[in-house]
Amino acid sequence: MKRLVQAFAATAFAASALAAGFALAGGAAVAQPAAGEPGWPSRPIRLIVPFPPASTADVVARVLGQKLGLRLGQQFVVENRVGASGNIGAELIAKAAPDGYTVGIVTSSTQAVAVTLSPSLPYDPIRDFTPILTIASSPYVLVVYPGLPAKSVAELIDLAKRKPGALNYGSAGPASLAHLAGALFATMTNTQLIHVPYKSTAQSVIDMMSGRLEMQFATIPPSIQTIRAGQLRALAVTGKQRVDALPDVPTMAEAGVPGYDATLWFGLVAPAKFSPNLAGRLNREIAEILAAADMKDLLSQQGLVAEAGPPEALTERVRSDIGKWREVIAKAGITAE
Repeated sequence: MKRLVQAFAATAFAASALAAGFALAGGAAVAQPAAGEPGWPSRPIRLIVPFPPASTADVVARVLGQKLGLRLGQQFVVENRVGASGNIGAELIAKAAPDGYTVGIVTSSTQAVAVTLSPSLPYDPIRDFTPILTIASSPYVLVVYPGLPAKSVAELIDLAKRKPGALNYGSAGPASLAHLAGALFATMTNTQLIHVPYKSTAQSVIDMMSGRLEMQFATIPPSIQTIRAGQLRALAVTGKQRVDALPDVPTMAEAGVPGYDATLWFGLVAPAKFSPNLAGRLNREIAEILAAADMKDLLSQQGLVAEAGPPEALTERVRSDIGKWREVIAKAGITAE
């Protein structure tokens, strides 16, 4: 337990150091006049985060807001609006005035998973938002109890097929993206796994280290220390490429499950009818920020991969993920709780 507390404390410290590192790196930036809309921004801009302080989305938002504030000459004020798996904050972004002074962070959970589970979702993930760009993505890492006789994904699949329904995997809750990552794995490998929902990652990690839980698709930042300490065994990361934080851990495709991809991504959006000029300006500013070596390095330390691209790429990603997760949810019989 002491080691676990130390590991999570180290993760929190790393997140704080990440934000502090960006503040130092951006200290020499010079505010530039905005283009496209005369006088914009003339006051602070609200940056809504649908998740709690110290979450990965929150760290990304604060780092990005600090950088943008220096470049645009106005503060980006982070506002955490938590609840309903991020849907409350996403709804707030969608219903804000498109006056150039409210933007927000969205994720694959708020834009792709939510709509497949909630027919009465109070916002449309495409129609009600102006896309700006994808900021970064973070794959999960498939970890297992060290005492489990499976040292590779192939051995895990073989074990699961020999013992159908005997292996349990944890997640942060029913219909969470980590839950869907496990369901996708079971579907693609033709195995039967039992999902065990938890209220927190800390609780599930404790059960994994004690052997009460066999496996989990875990977020990388809070898992790195336990993996390095040998308290968890990492078998694969769930994105299309390896991550710098775990360079020796193969992708799921490399480990024998081609086509597998379960990635948590973070994007910046504004309300619908947001000025195209301002959206374009923000896209260019953030793309330049993400291209900087210090930004890439600092994000990679947290298991994040910096991304950038045109606004329409974010929209297409939402559409693609909706289709993929809708199929997984239907096959697995997953419902919102």
